[in-house]
Amino acid sequence: MLDAVYVDLDGTLLGPGGALFRDAEGGFSPLAGRVVEACVRSGAELVVMTGRRKAQAMEDARLLGQTSYVFEAGACVVLDGEEHWMTAPLLPRPGARGSIHDQIEDAGAAQLLLDTYPGRLEYHDPWHVGREVSHLFRGLVDAQEATALLAEHGHDGLRLLDNGGVHRRSEALAGLEQVRAYHLVPKGASKAAAVAFHARARGHDPARCIAVGDSREDLQCARSVGTFWLVANGLAKDPSIREALAAQPNARVAEGAHAAGVYEAVVETLATRGG
Repeated sequence: MLDAVYVDLDGTLLGPGGALFRDAEGGFSPLAGRVVEACVRSGAELVVMTGRRKAQAMEDARLLGQTSYVFEAGACVVLDGEEHWMTAPLLPRPGARGSIHDQIEDAGAAQLLLDTYPGRLEYHDPWHVGREVSHLFRGLVDAQEATALLAEHGHDGLRLLDNGGVHRRSEALAGLEQVRAYHLVPKGASKAAAVAFHARARGHDPARCIAVGDSREDLQCARSVGTFWLVANGLAKDPSIREALAAQPNARVAEGAHAAGVYEAVVETLATRGG
């Protein structure tokens, strides 16, 4: 039996360029649709967990026929239209400059990172605009080092999380060996915490839930579900993630990339559990 499948979008369920029906090589693939079909037929809830903005995540969930989703890298869980913020003590405030995103900007935390890592970190244009919580960057930095830097400058309630590889970059980042997406968020915000909250709210048994992703941040969901699956392209983009995988006994690496890996995770789980 499978209660829920928590799935990342970019780099996981979606193919290159955020395409729902493209495989790792850019060819047509029906496997994302088959993931949805497998979940519907088995009665498993499919829950999008993404770094995307609320408006995007809401439309993505609607297109998949779902009423719950997680947006901005775990900052908020939407459950049948009701928002549950995972960002305390920072919460949205009424009036101008009241969003959590504005509060983080006004505190100077985002500018601190940009000033500290010139040529290694920049806003992830154009997807950094219109956000309610996270400041979205791209580049190549040590997220733990950046979080420690924030704490040293009085921003100990914030952290920088690594949400996986991206392709878009400016000329300023041309010399980097790879480019990754980073979210500056309140420390309480995480996909793992959001998944755990959703499972409790729905009455799902965590042991009967799986999560699928492509990044270190997604991997943290292993502590909130029975099994975590890393799609093959996640390991290909970040071979160093093997050490983190070894520390999670319930984590597995799929043979397939993108939606093929998600379909593999769902089908194998259903086959082994009789779902």
